[in-house]
Amino acid sequence: MKPNRTKEDILLLSQLQQGDKKAFNTLFRRYYPILCAYAHRFVDLEDAEEIVQDVMLWLWENREILLIESSLSQYLLKMIYHRSLNRIAQKEVKYRADTLFYEKSQAMIYDVDFYQIEELTKRIHTAIAELPESYREAFIMHRFRDMSYKEIAQTLNTSTKTVDYRIQQALKLLRKELKEFLSFALIFLAA
Repeated sequence: MKPNRTKEDILLLSQLQQGDKKAFNTLFRRYYPILCAYAHRFVDLEDAEEIVQDVMLWLWENREILLIESSLSQYLLKMIYHRSLNRIAQKEVKYRADTLFYEKSQAMIYDVDFYQIEELTKRIHTAIAELPESYREAFIMHRFRDMSYKEIAQTLNTSTKTVDYRIQQALKLLRKELKEFLSFALIFLAA
């Protein structure tokens, strides 16, 4: 990195700490592509972009208390590295939990009375139909059309965080509505 870039980063960081949005925008434009490319070495592009956005948001929200002893680029790369490793670990834990849940649910399916499955299917469809429209729409796109949060967000012209919230709320309402069938419903809602 050029020595004048480091001096420029120090100046921008100082301006950022004073709440200068232009300084933040300059830092964001300068580092966003580099950080995304770096994070993408560890995680898929969608996760890489989300990690970088989270880091940049963290940088802005914590600007007044920042204490960076290395260069800004080293600091940001280290944050991206650690958050990427955390994302990998989270996905590994989720994969193991999903695998265990799938294995246990398969064993349960063989013991289930098919009348209960038919009744549960009807109740699930009814419960989904009764969800608020925005929750139902996001839930159906994700669970039945296999759309990613990013694809849903683009289709609905909203953020991935909003999509995540709507799907989580839909699941919460479905769990509440289907509580008497919860052990069976989880098999179908998790798939």
